[in-house]
Amino acid sequence: MAHASRLIRVFTPSFADENDTNAQNLTVKEVVARLDPELFEVTMLSEGGPDDPRIVARKNTRILPYYAHGNTLRLLLRILADRPDIYFFPRYGPLDRAFLGARKYLPLNTALITYVVMMMNKETGGGMVARLIRESDRVYANSTFVSESVQEIFRVHPAAVYDGVDRRFFFPSQSERASKKKLVVLYAGSFQPRKRAEIVIEQAARWPDVEFRLAGKGETETECRALVQQRGCGNVVFLGHLPSAQLGEQMREADAFLFPSVLEGHPQVLIQAAACGLPAVAMSLYRPDAVAHGRSGFLADNDQELADSLDSLLRDAELRRRMSTAAAEHAKQFDWDRIAGQWGEIFQDTAVHKNNRGRIAED
Repeated sequence: MAHASRLIRVFTPSFADENDTNAQNLTVKEVVARLDPELFEVTMLSEGGPDDPRIVARKNTRILPYYAHGNTLRLLLRILADRPDIYFFPRYGPLDRAFLGARKYLPLNTALITYVVMMMNKETGGGMVARLIRESDRVYANSTFVSESVQEIFRVHPAAVYDGVDRRFFFPSQSERASKKKLVVLYAGSFQPRKRAEIVIEQAARWPDVEFRLAGKGETETECRALVQQRGCGNVVFLGHLPSAQLGEQMREADAFLFPSVLEGHPQVLIQAAACGLPAVAMSLYRPDAVAHGRSGFLADNDQELADSLDSLLRDAELRRRMSTAAAEHAKQFDWDRIAGQWGEIFQDTAVHKNNRGRIAED
């Protein structure tokens, strides 16, 4: 790989705030924290911090404030003044839209790298998402399945670069899971229709002697709380939003991870659960590679299979033990050091070729 004669300047509209657990921000923080500061100058955003101490301490890193109003013009002017080599991981927002406009009409010569983290279909593959995929210099996907869905719709074949797991927070318990009066099933994720958190509550109604914990917040939380009352589920606990350290603790305390979402890319919570040695039950629709079906958990084709798989885990302690060991082993492939190295090579290669304004093939 050729090395640049000067620092490669990377701008990303991602946030460095330490407690921000948005999947995009988690990914970018882990990558930036590992990028060689002698090769890469990185500019990120902050909503007020405190910011990730690894990012703050990193040489050749700038963190720009993100205010309640007026960010698009201010940040665009900063980009135009700095002329970064790479604009990485757009968020489909007004700043990204403004950047595309500026790049079209001004000699900006900043390469755009889009990272697709959601399966593409008629609903998800329109609007700003479609424009970014079509106008980017390079497109990557966070799983083979997401890459295939992009290729089917856009005739672009992105290379797959997986997300990793932060082993500061997500690691197996150092001792056997303690026997306790109640088994624990954990759900973690936002409360929105595609995540189907209500399915977790339906399972709680079937298993009144098992405690079901839901971590997260979002638009369907009120409906889920009402469903708990309607079904008389005294075994459901809403944990609210949890920072990574607390989520890792919950995963090490749980016996099974139930994730009934039907529309994803490569969900970080499934990698995190595996890293904690927590067997998972998820849907097979988006082929999540974080779950080795039948070995570290189960992938269900429908809701009946989802319920049956959960039943198998809850009824069989030895199965839980075997899958716990397998899950922790399976998660080792999602190592951030290796993945950040991939991104570093991508950035270097992009910087070398960024004068080619057409799309760079990823075959």
